[in-house]
Amino acid sequence: MSEPVLRLSGIGRRYRQGAVELDILDGVDLILEKGSITALVGPSGSGKSTLLHIAGLLERPSAGEVVIRGRACNRLSDKARTLLRRDAIGFVYQFHHLLPDFTALENVMMPRLLAGCGRGGAVTDATALLDRLGLAGRRSHRPARLSGGEQQRVAIARALANEPALLLADEPTGNLDPSTSDAVFALLLDICRETGAAALVATHNHDLASRTDATLELSQGKLRAIG
Repeated sequence: MSEPVLRLSGIGRRYRQGAVELDILDGVDLILEKGSITALVGPSGSGKSTLLHIAGLLERPSAGEVVIRGRACNRLSDKARTLLRRDAIGFVYQFHHLLPDFTALENVMMPRLLAGCGRGGAVTDATALLDRLGLAGRRSHRPARLSGGEQQRVAIARALANEPALLLADEPTGNLDPSTSDAVFALLLDICRETGAAALVATHNHDLASRTDATLELSQGKLRAIG
């Protein structure tokens, strides 16, 4: 049996505010298998973003272990964690965070170039992704000339540029109108299923969550399956 893409075991995260300690996450366990798409729901402030940051090696847990593709990550150096993020993890945020002075094509090329791909290969790969996401006619446009839905599709293409084993999305359609949100979410799910990436998608939209393979709710630091 192959290793899960992501395994979280007993994850805790504690913050201190003055003399008060806040337990945001308390003994969270989670397994994501290849090709699985899981929604993460919960009230604002429940720790969804914190959980995604820990899973994506952007933040270290106060307790517990993060294992990505069989590799224990807690004791890795910052450099090793950065390289693992680059090669195995893609991120999509509520705001697209595109580089404003670069075209859509250049934004999607960037992760390929950072991974050591030559310029020609990066152009080919980024072009294919943008075309797949319906942006063939917008490749030379900078973010300011793209609609909100187009900007988010470019952000999805960028997240998928290095063919990550794990995709983490934090309210990826939260800034979009309902019809655009539905279309962008459908594209995100389709591409994850095509590539076999394991995906964890935080969302407040229970209708969108119902289209994933499983839904987990985070509340008072605990994670439980619903539906």
